[in-house]
Amino acid sequence: MDIFLIVLGAILTNNILLTTFLGICPFIGVSGEYASASGMGMAVIFVLTMTLPVNWLIKHFILDPLGVGYLSLIVYIVTIAFLVQVVEMFMKRFLPALYNSLGIFLPLITVNCAILGGVLFALATWNLGFMESVAYGFGGGVGWALAIILMAAIRERLRFAPIPEGLKGPGIALIIAGLMAMSFVGFSGMINIRDFGG
Repeated sequence: MDIFLIVLGAILTNNILLTTFLGICPFIGVSGEYASASGMGMAVIFVLTMTLPVNWLIKHFILDPLGVGYLSLIVYIVTIAFLVQVVEMFMKRFLPALYNSLGIFLPLITVNCAILGGVLFALATWNLGFMESVAYGFGGGVGWALAIILMAAIRERLRFAPIPEGLKGPGIALIIAGLMAMSFVGFSGMINIRDFGG
């Protein structure tokens, strides 16, 4: 039951994008089209789901026993970069249209603060266990993907709406993001992932 609550909490109450605004650059940049947004969302789900357990294992079985926990941030970044390269090579080989539509934003997952933030929340701040980290990684990725897909759907509908000239583009996108954040924060207090840490 705890695993389900962590996944649900990562999607709604602790949505890494809409409650902490981590990963806002690709969120605004890629959410113009539904296909690109869903592809980026799937990539973030994969990277965040894989990064958290791998970094948890490295932290608990290599860094902590050797007493070199101070290297954890560097190791986390290297692990994220490796997994993003795997995703990028896969998309380039098997999904070239999606690879081309994501453009520069796909390699930017490496420096996407949502990925590193998720790792730091789970391992450094909340001290989650292995299965809780996997659940938070998956839920955090799904929450990020849900937010960007919702944003893409709204932006596609607004493409032909009479928006004032000064708000077109990033202006209206940031207003929508703020309204979405307010709706997700409305779930706060229901599930707090901090309660599951050790």
